[in-house]
Amino acid sequence: MRARIGQPLRVAIAGRLKAGKSTLVNALIGRRVAPTEVGECTRIVTQFRYGTSDRVDVVKRDGTRVSLPLDESGMVPQRLKVPREEIAYVDVTLTSDRLENLTVVDTPGMSSVNQSISDEARKFLFDAPIADDIDPDSQSALSSAEAIIYTFTQSVREDDLQALEAFRTMSSRLSSNPINSLGLFNKIDKLAPNPAGDPWPVAEPLSRNQSKVMRRVVSDVVPVVGLLAETTEAGRLTAADCEALRKLAELPAAERQIMLAAASLFTSRESSIGVEQRERLLRLLDLYGINFAVAHLVANPHMATGELVRLLFAASGFPRLRQTLDQAFQLRTDAIKAGWGLTRLEALASSTEHPPERELLRDAIERVIQDPQYHRLRLIEVAAQVTTGTVELPSDMESEIARLALTSDASHVLGLPATDTEALVRAALEANNRWRAFAVGGASPAQARVAHVVARGFHLLAQQLRAPRTAH
Repeated sequence: MRARIGQPLRVAIAGRLKAGKSTLVNALIGRRVAPTEVGECTRIVTQFRYGTSDRVDVVKRDGTRVSLPLDESGMVPQRLKVPREEIAYVDVTLTSDRLENLTVVDTPGMSSVNQSISDEARKFLFDAPIADDIDPDSQSALSSAEAIIYTFTQSVREDDLQALEAFRTMSSRLSSNPINSLGLFNKIDKLAPNPAGDPWPVAEPLSRNQSKVMRRVVSDVVPVVGLLAETTEAGRLTAADCEALRKLAELPAAERQIMLAAASLFTSRESSIGVEQRERLLRLLDLYGINFAVAHLVANPHMATGELVRLLFAASGFPRLRQTLDQAFQLRTDAIKAGWGLTRLEALASSTEHPPERELLRDAIERVIQDPQYHRLRLIEVAAQVTTGTVELPSDMESEIARLALTSDASHVLGLPATDTEALVRAALEANNRWRAFAVGGASPAQARVAHVVARGFHLLAQQLRAPRTAH
């Protein structure tokens, strides 16, 4: 039980072909190790986890493994040296410290041109009963997944929702649910009216709209520029790249405007910056990132390289995704594992033949259940019922439950400044009274059960604000 509870958060990355899944994987890992060009290995499920050495194991359907080194560029090799039909999945261990608390599963594109690739991704993610087609290692890997990030680059279609609904059905058997699923609106830089434009005024409302469309299958939709996230998180921007950007910033404004208007102009115009260097900048940043960096260097020619990388990282939108994984998903994962551990301990207490041991376990379990922190488990349970539509509530109440269940940040839950503790306490108590009134004033029995749990959650939040605990 201790080993199971101590395992890292496991996140599966799903989405359509060319939606930027592998780019996202590299950003999460902090290394460019997953190939982003379509090749043999991108057609196979690949998991990335922490290890004491960098290693690639091709896991065959009979359970045997074939070990390969990373290629000369430090990436998973495109050629796996095992017939495709014999491969179950690829297991990659890396020394990246990002993977000490996170295991990432990259899947082939859903609804890809090659239907067998799409089917493989669907089977790995959604179709647990197909035991004959997926080896036990693959099924075991899937059964321990605690979160999914579904990546898309355009408005979601009906089959996107079907894929996520299938995951919901699957995850309900794994003590997981859509509250641990996230939509990732990738490549939002393409929404800008021109390469120098700001896509965020368009991306934010579009993401909110998509979040409403997908609210039964994901907890939120996060807009990102995946390429910028990969480049900055994987440390790919070199001193030579930054120097080339500075030279671009020093060009006359009219010449800069022409060069940065289109990729073909950027690489074909006469310039003191070599063509190879310009092509590299396009691969790293695309026109949006180049325009963004150059604009900041024009405004501040002496900007340090580290500050420029920080600004590019912020412009990618990735910090919000990282925060969601580090806070909301990790909190949810801990709760799943804690609930599982308590259930196992209760079963153990019931089956032991020695009364002193049975009473020892039951007393310990009772102390845990009485701890106010245990209420987090009940909050997550009722939030799951509401987000899946099992218990119907108005959308504003649904959002409030999700915030309360997913974070202990009172400012985020209550939508008030963190500095005004008294206002936060009042808001928490008002929410407590509002939910209690709802529970006794017209709610259905199922709604009333949810409301009582939520009301106690707000009461405990007010207590926490009045006397914050320094240790748990």
